[in-house]
Amino acid sequence: MSHGEMPKLKPRSFEYIRAESLEDVFQVLDEQGDEAKIIAGGQSLMAAMNMRFAAPETLVDVADIIEMRGIHLNGDMLRIGAMSRHSEVLASEDVATHAPIIFQAMPQIAHPAIRNRGTFGGSLCNADPASELPACALAAQAIFNIQSSVGSRSVAAVDFLEGTYATCLKANEVLISVDVPIATANTRTFFDEVARRHGDFAMAGIAAQAEISGGVIGQASLVYFAVSEMALRSDAASAMIEGQRIDDLDVEAVCDALAIDIHPFEDLTTSGEAKMHLLKVLTRRALAALTDGQG
Repeated sequence: MSHGEMPKLKPRSFEYIRAESLEDVFQVLDEQGDEAKIIAGGQSLMAAMNMRFAAPETLVDVADIIEMRGIHLNGDMLRIGAMSRHSEVLASEDVATHAPIIFQAMPQIAHPAIRNRGTFGGSLCNADPASELPACALAAQAIFNIQSSVGSRSVAAVDFLEGTYATCLKANEVLISVDVPIATANTRTFFDEVARRHGDFAMAGIAAQAEISGGVIGQASLVYFAVSEMALRSDAASAMIEGQRIDDLDVEAVCDALAIDIHPFEDLTTSGEAKMHLLKVLTRRALAALTDGQG
């Protein structure tokens, strides 16, 4: 490579398997463990492979797995298949009606071309700290349905997300679907983020959900992303609004409470102090939107 020449962006050699059933997927994962990776939309994985940040020996394509597709009501939950494309989630009337916080976030995810290929489950499993969907899953108290060759388990969002690009998924496990508790007549949601340009990674973001009845705030979650190693619920700020009458809400005290359990990191474009300022701006917007007309 000559001086000044950019390195070629191409992945290492790998085997590609297009699975026809979950049994096919489990067979490869059981045999190869960490050397095999699931590919869904590929919008994150292929970029990582091109940069040599990931170098799996085998890619298992799950695009044809019926059990991982579809969006439908399942009792008091809205079940979203892990292989649902972002564009499908955005176009779903069921998502708009029953999981409004996810519906509000979808237009903020990257650009239309990426939303047409990227998948709901893929984004969650990638666990990027600047990603919108992990924050929404935390705020909505979603349940992750996981399966392997030896059985299945369901995990709360707070236990599924473990850190930067890290989840509780084991090498032989696959995320099949996500259950989101359906919104009630009292559910209020708000989603917003700050980015340099629409579609860029967020500098700071919020996913907020609360139950409000008779002018009183019940269960509430204020969740922030792009400010720490993973999406984080501010327990201190959330606790300050729970049980409060809207007329008595001290917005600035809630903003100040963020510093108790959120300590924003500095990244390449934004200082920690700037991120905290943005979090307070977003919190003020969220509380105004959640309580608008609810007094």
